[in-house]
Amino acid sequence: MRTFLFLLEKEFRQMLRNRQLLSILLIAPLIQLILLPLAADYTVKNIAMAVVDQDHSPSSRRLIEKITSSGYFKLTGYTASYNEALALVQRDKADLVLQIPAHFERDLVKENAKDLYISIDAIEGTKANLGGAYLSSIVSDFNSEIRLQWLGPAAPDATPQVTVAPANWYNALLNYHLYMVPAILVTLVTAMATMQSAFNIVQEKESGTIEQINVTPIRKHWFILGKLIPYMVLSIIVFTLGLLAGWAFYGIVPVGNLLTLYGALIVYLFAMLGMGLLISTYSATQQQAMSLSFFFINIFNLMSGIFTAVDSMPDWAQYIVETFPPSHFIKIMRMVVLKGSDWSDIGYHLGAMALIGLGLNVWAILNYRKTV
Repeated sequence: MRTFLFLLEKEFRQMLRNRQLLSILLIAPLIQLILLPLAADYTVKNIAMAVVDQDHSPSSRRLIEKITSSGYFKLTGYTASYNEALALVQRDKADLVLQIPAHFERDLVKENAKDLYISIDAIEGTKANLGGAYLSSIVSDFNSEIRLQWLGPAAPDATPQVTVAPANWYNALLNYHLYMVPAILVTLVTAMATMQSAFNIVQEKESGTIEQINVTPIRKHWFILGKLIPYMVLSIIVFTLGLLAGWAFYGIVPVGNLLTLYGALIVYLFAMLGMGLLISTYSATQQQAMSLSFFFINIFNLMSGIFTAVDSMPDWAQYIVETFPPSHFIKIMRMVVLKGSDWSDIGYHLGAMALIGLGLNVWAILNYRKTV
């Protein structure tokens, strides 16, 4: 035990000695946490729209004005024909085309119905889907206003209608930052913890100091634990600074208990630091360690549910994602921060992370060769 404490002291001294690297590790995640949620926003605005108005009636002009005043669309083309509008889409000057056919207003009055035509550039799927949904919603509102104005509030309606009154729980205003900031904080802690722990043992190998440690009587599990604890402390500090930045810049205050959050964080770091140490036992150089770390971190970022829902993935992908600690901790973060979930709610994810962490750390201990 005494040897372990000496090793722990050596690791902390070694980490604190490199002040420049320490500053980068603390400041860089904060800058990313402040900037990334502002840039990575799913809210689509300023959708370029070309209009083909073949009716030129007060109703068609009112519809166009309603669409452009919504804040989601900007009018980039007002053409006489559909082909001219489509040419704007081909030149990337417009994202969608709204065609208002001739006799739009007259048919609306006489027949109580008229079709509008929308053509959407679907190269960028998210923008196309949201742009079409926004436009459909605005046209639906316009339709209701026209009916109310022409027929009056007491007019009979032969068409049965079902009215939906949605209620958004835990994120009433659908604040995108409230959803993304906790997940981005997880990715930053993941990258920092995994890469730094992966580099640690490799640095010892490249500098030759690993041989001095190997001749000491310290056991392999104490050695791995001594490498793990300093970076767990550093990661907890980074996580705390991230929570403070989320509160200061985005007004996000966790609804749940902070002890629950930090308890889950320690289990999560146990898993991710174990993974970093496992990578370092397989790597002979820092370049190898960096390549392996990037490989896994990129997969985690794309498949752990940060940007896309895991439930919408194929079954085989969902089984793989179950073995990713970040996917469990992202769920825990959102549950505790947004819903105020407690230990019983996050028990499954906590257990999964603990098992994965145990497996990775045992694997790292077994794979570490204490040879000179």
